[in-house]
Amino acid sequence: MTLSLTRLKRLAAEYGTPLFVVDHAELRRNLAEFKKHLPQVQPYYAVKANSDPAIVRTLYKAGASFDVASMPEFDIVHENIKRLPPKQRQDYIWDKIIYANPIKAPETLMELDPYKPLVTYDNAEEIRKIARYAPHAGLCLRIRVPNTGAMVELSSKFGAAPGEAVDLILAADRAGLTVEGLSFHVGSQTTNFDNYLQALQLSANIYKEAKLRGYAKMNLLDIGGGFPAPYDATVRPFRELAALLTRELKRLFPKEVQILAEPGRFLVATAGTSVASVIGKAERDGKRSYYINDGVYHTYSGVIFDHLHYPVKAFKSGPAQPSAVFGPTCDALDTIGLSEPLPDLKLSDLVYSENIGAYSHASSTWFNGFPPARVVHVNQG
Repeated sequence: MTLSLTRLKRLAAEYGTPLFVVDHAELRRNLAEFKKHLPQVQPYYAVKANSDPAIVRTLYKAGASFDVASMPEFDIVHENIKRLPPKQRQDYIWDKIIYANPIKAPETLMELDPYKPLVTYDNAEEIRKIARYAPHAGLCLRIRVPNTGAMVELSSKFGAAPGEAVDLILAADRAGLTVEGLSFHVGSQTTNFDNYLQALQLSANIYKEAKLRGYAKMNLLDIGGGFPAPYDATVRPFRELAALLTRELKRLFPKEVQILAEPGRFLVATAGTSVASVIGKAERDGKRSYYINDGVYHTYSGVIFDHLHYPVKAFKSGPAQPSAVFGPTCDALDTIGLSEPLPDLKLSDLVYSENIGAYSHASSTWFNGFPPARVVHVNQG
């Protein structure tokens, strides 16, 4: 727990509930931990994990690069560099931003082209689009890799088959484009570290085949995201994965290959805490049931979209019993948990959930007319 219950209570008293509290000191700690254990890898924050401009600003100041997947995300990052001198601004875009959505609308490519960005692709049609609408872009080929054991699988939607990778590299070259490297994603919240081992070996094999077939312009590897957040004690420590990656990167790739990564969840998950109030209480089927003013259409959206369970905890102590916790909307899908160990709570009592910073408030809606939780930033420094 990065913030004390006393401080959370004060914030709830000041701002009301529901609250989504972002601890910027934790953002800086997580980025520092990533850099400490993987000093040879440049972290590009995956803005989709939480695109709040204040979060992006803190990570920008702390030296992060950025993975964006839409023009609005690009614009959030660009807001931090728009006043730099033109050359310095362009250098930042070249060195520290990757547009890592393999499929881009023609309008998006036209808007990106003046920035000469690095973009990903994974098919022949995308090559034709980029050549027509963003000929000044640099390319990074995304390959399909195993996502076994990942909490959120991504390989069914994106990634070229390894067997066609070099053909796609050469096709882009014939179209007058430069393929600068490879990228992959092992799936979000990957606790099966073998996914990384297989992905790195596949990437090394493609590098070798490309050189054998006459293409030697690649000098980067984007190892994507998937770095697991410490939601509970079953998650293996990041330092174990970092040691494995360090060993394999050294074994498989020469020093001149620049290594990128796209941590999203790892940087923001532990920086977010939700605070909500009990607005209803009932006995249903012999089980105590609480209704709170936040739910799966709001901060707890990760229950649906991210396949996650966020334990609901009480501020008050007392004998606990398994309780159901529901959100405020009229939809029965709005169920946060059916067996939360909670004491006897009264109306207006506070509850909270930790480690809820990633893919949570980012997916909040206004369903049923209920607004998203109020965002409060602390320790911005």
